[in-house]
Amino acid sequence: MVERYSRPEMAEKWTQHARYAAWLEVEKAAVKAWARLGKIPQEDADKIVKNATFSVERIEEIEAVTKHDLIAFNTSVSESLGDESRWFHYGMTSSDAVDTGVAIQMRDSLNIIIADVKMLMESIKVRAQEHKVTLMVGRSHGIHGEPITFGLTLAVWYDEMARHLLNLEQTMEVIAVGQISGAMGNFAHAPLELEEYAMEELGLKPEPVSNQVIHRDRYARLATTLALIASSVEKFAVQVRHLQRTEVYEAEEFFAKGQKGSSAMPHKRNPILTENITGLARIIRTCVTPAMENVALWHERDISHSSTERFWLPDAFITMDFMLNRMNGVIANLTVFPENMMKNLNLTGGLVFSQRVLLELPLQGVSREDAYRIVQRNAMKVWEEIQGGRPTTNENGESLYLNHLLADEELRNSLSEEQIRECFNYDYYTKNVDNIFKRVFK
Repeated sequence: MVERYSRPEMAEKWTQHARYAAWLEVEKAAVKAWARLGKIPQEDADKIVKNATFSVERIEEIEAVTKHDLIAFNTSVSESLGDESRWFHYGMTSSDAVDTGVAIQMRDSLNIIIADVKMLMESIKVRAQEHKVTLMVGRSHGIHGEPITFGLTLAVWYDEMARHLLNLEQTMEVIAVGQISGAMGNFAHAPLELEEYAMEELGLKPEPVSNQVIHRDRYARLATTLALIASSVEKFAVQVRHLQRTEVYEAEEFFAKGQKGSSAMPHKRNPILTENITGLARIIRTCVTPAMENVALWHERDISHSSTERFWLPDAFITMDFMLNRMNGVIANLTVFPENMMKNLNLTGGLVFSQRVLLELPLQGVSREDAYRIVQRNAMKVWEEIQGGRPTTNENGESLYLNHLLADEELRNSLSEEQIRECFNYDYYTKNVDNIFKRVFK
């Protein structure tokens, strides 16, 4: 199911109009604060708040001459006002409006990302509960290890996203910060109360000490937070891609009626959504480098950061929003094949139970070294027989590994047939799943 990106909310946060609208919001908050301090007439402040507006086209026209976007913005707004325009941008520097405006954009965008993460977590939780005891093989190095459940795999994803949610909430505290501290951040032309009143109006915190910009370590924190989320979502996507491999086929992206997988091979059902997610994660991670390099600006500031932020901020937010919504669709609509999971679990003729046998032997007085030797010796026989094409079970449906263990005289000196057979009980591997779920899902 190839869904279209139908969430304009995030993209709208980063248009040119939205950028100037955020600046205007900051400028109006400053005017209100000046009036509250009694420094400008309330009547003039009211006129500015009511009537101030701008035209993107007019700003671009003025900027073509001034080569300065904030001055062009101020001129455009002043043209919508009368004599009261003298109080517009009073006592402020460009970065007071620009950086505080970006803080508004980042805050509002981060709220969308937080909502996206909560949505994805809920979808993961629903599927985890559905497959809490759906047995599958756990893999390390891509090789079969021991039985787990698909629900546990999903619980891992949920827990990982819960950490990211906490990180996002903490990052919000870091980036929802503004300033109106003047040209060098020394408050020479405006009292601290002006900034405090304005930030209260905007729903931001004042930067405790600024120079001429909001400090870019805050932006770098945002970039790394988004990159970490992207990496985790890619991790989930990569696992879905593996599970959809023909040789594995334990789960599959939903394939809609009428969907096509290949222009040349009509049978193909490709994991295109999760492959797309993998690529998007690479893009989001590229935003970390410019954000980190923007931390070191010359003295009180330069504008080497500005050009990069016009790219990476909207790109990171819009891509992250798209990516989370796409992954949510993958999880919510994922087709799961429990029968294939069980088939693959039995693919190695019972070898997944080797550790269980290994741990029983020391309980009977056998040394760890001897126990490992006995268990591995029989396991290697199974590997060789499977490679030679021998069926993984005998005519009675018993696994090769169980057969070899039951025939091993040295092992039988320590474990009875009943004890050996008990080692091949799948319930042993799911007995603590409920308790794990209680930990994860509280």
